[in-house]
Amino acid sequence: MKKNCLIVLCLLAISFGQAQRSEIGTMMGTSFYLGDLNSKPFQDAQFAGGLVYRYNFTPRIALKANILFGKIAASDEKNYLINSKKEILWDYRDRALSFSSPITEISAQVEINFFNVYNVGHKNQISPYLFGGAALFSFNPQAIYEGEIEKYSGETFDLQPIGTEGQGRVDMTKKYALTSFAIPFGIGFKANIGKFVCVGAEWGLRFTFTNFLDDVGGLYYDFSNEPISSDSKKIVEYFADPSNPKHSHNSQRYSTIKTDWYSFAGVIVTVRIGNEDRICDIKTNVNLKHKQGKKR
Repeated sequence: MKKNCLIVLCLLAISFGQAQRSEIGTMMGTSFYLGDLNSKPFQDAQFAGGLVYRYNFTPRIALKANILFGKIAASDEKNYLINSKKEILWDYRDRALSFSSPITEISAQVEINFFNVYNVGHKNQISPYLFGGAALFSFNPQAIYEGEIEKYSGETFDLQPIGTEGQGRVDMTKKYALTSFAIPFGIGFKANIGKFVCVGAEWGLRFTFTNFLDDVGGLYYDFSNEPISSDSKKIVEYFADPSNPKHSHNSQRYSTIKTDWYSFAGVIVTVRIGNEDRICDIKTNVNLKHKQGKKR
């Protein structure tokens, strides 16, 4: 998927790169997840980055295409909240689940600047903005085995093929897909530095259409009658329920959160590309008015 995403972004850059309405650059920052194993923003944030392409239609509106790569992770070890009165509001530590997952996203977003933004001197060159759009992303929840089989201790396993909640077995649901759609939205701030460079920062959430970013979304499954080898059975049972004592079968494995979210936050630096003579309308409109005034 990473290769296809890069090809798409390159085609976009080529198709629009004939004028300085176009910007291309990079984003560097963090990614984190909100869901059954975490409800605290920026907890267990991981490094993230990617490529950004922006096309400025007007001083107020721009289209942005992103290819972002990140990682999300969470653990029930931190999945609790105690208020100032020392009262426990929620506590999932006894569930003992954990996961990590790479995230690859390709998205298209519309940016709406609060103010007109210009890339010429003596004009407003800064503005906060809102953005929203659509995204396609891939993920792959994984966890480290720390069970009783010593030869597998510390080894990382992909959780989706295991079917920790009975997915893919007779009379059970099929295994969840590792690609899904999301709706990205958020807020940012940008500043033009001269004619060619734009620097900004943004934070965006992604509302997803899956509840399995963390491999958690159903009930505890009974693996006791599974026709699988002893070692395989122990591995599956460990990832399905690593707690001690074990939870009862068909009891709730998920928390109250029904849909998983992930987020990217970071600094964006872009450079304008294209022909100086066809600089964006932001500058052209100013120059035309000035020239018309002289002719009169």
